[in-house]
Amino acid sequence: MRIVILGSAYPLRGGGIASFNERLASHFQELGHEVDIYSFTLQYPNFLFPGKSQFSDEPAPPDLNIKTKVNSINPLNWFRIGRELRQARYDLLIVRFWMPFFGPCLGTIQRQVRKNKYTKIVCIADNIIPHEQRFGDKFLIRYFLKSVDACVTMSKSVLADLKMFSPQMPAVYTPHPLYDNYGLHMSKAESRKLLNIQQEDRVILFFGFIRQYKGLDLLLEALADPRVRELNIKLLLAGEFYGDPTPYLALIQKYHLEDVIYMHTDFIPNQEVGRYFSAADCVVLPYRTATQSGITQVAYHFDLPMIVSNVGGLPELVQDGSVGYVVEPNVGSIVNGIVSFYRHDKEAQFRTNILDEKKKYSWDTFGNELLKLVD
Repeated sequence: MRIVILGSAYPLRGGGIASFNERLASHFQELGHEVDIYSFTLQYPNFLFPGKSQFSDEPAPPDLNIKTKVNSINPLNWFRIGRELRQARYDLLIVRFWMPFFGPCLGTIQRQVRKNKYTKIVCIADNIIPHEQRFGDKFLIRYFLKSVDACVTMSKSVLADLKMFSPQMPAVYTPHPLYDNYGLHMSKAESRKLLNIQQEDRVILFFGFIRQYKGLDLLLEALADPRVRELNIKLLLAGEFYGDPTPYLALIQKYHLEDVIYMHTDFIPNQEVGRYFSAADCVVLPYRTATQSGITQVAYHFDLPMIVSNVGGLPELVQDGSVGYVVEPNVGSIVNGIVSFYRHDKEAQFRTNILDEKKKYSWDTFGNELLKLVD
């Protein structure tokens, strides 16, 4: 097949979405398909972008045909790109949707493509309803979905949201595949040396863009609990602030946590991701809301146990008591999960169980489900 993926890719950082699109393109190319990626020249206007930079300093991924052409706020560009894709007559257009802001851009491009009455359009929906909702979201979501033929979701909660907006749309849930493109495993000793972490420390990891819904404030308050303190647990905080860092810094100061946090709050390049997951005993996702999370799939790749909130699709990905703990999104429950993990010495058992559990999160499974939906 001739396939085009419409969504973030190099040189945009894009977090997990860009990495996902590039890994999916590689997977389909390995199967013999011809794949192009259409990415953004402008993804977010600067005043809407909460991070420091939208662009990567890393080398381009090899063997991928990435065309940087789409402007998210220029309607003339939408029509031009739509005509270009319509005339190219791809067999399949795969479009990523994760927030309503992109509804006008992507929906307009899709409407142009559909005029060729040939290209099938399948959406991979990270979210339908966004974590941080705004006025007008429902209109933008509907505008986007009306020009989609079918949809893949990676959590059951997103599938349920989709059915509220488009009950008749062909859709399938299939779990987020592993992020296996962040390098090889490192020993805990080697990675801690690189990060200047004491070898004897008990280290939990919070990883990824720091946004309000991800509950870092809950984790900081849990870190201040006397039961956690007496276990001498350290937090490896790795990720860029997407918003005002002041509330988090105030909590650190209030609870005198400066000596128990390893702070790495710049953007983490892809080639360095592995050292953070290799250095930790477990990763904690204390999210207030969630759909799925790519962080769990990076953790699976590095055989790292997880403590996750009982929200959205996270319990679907983490079997409680087998590869980690599922806790409620409040301080007391998070504390209980962390304390139980260390007092019952669960790391080795959870890591062993992960070796079997992660086998079901393959790119073959994800790709097959998507192509079956097309058929």
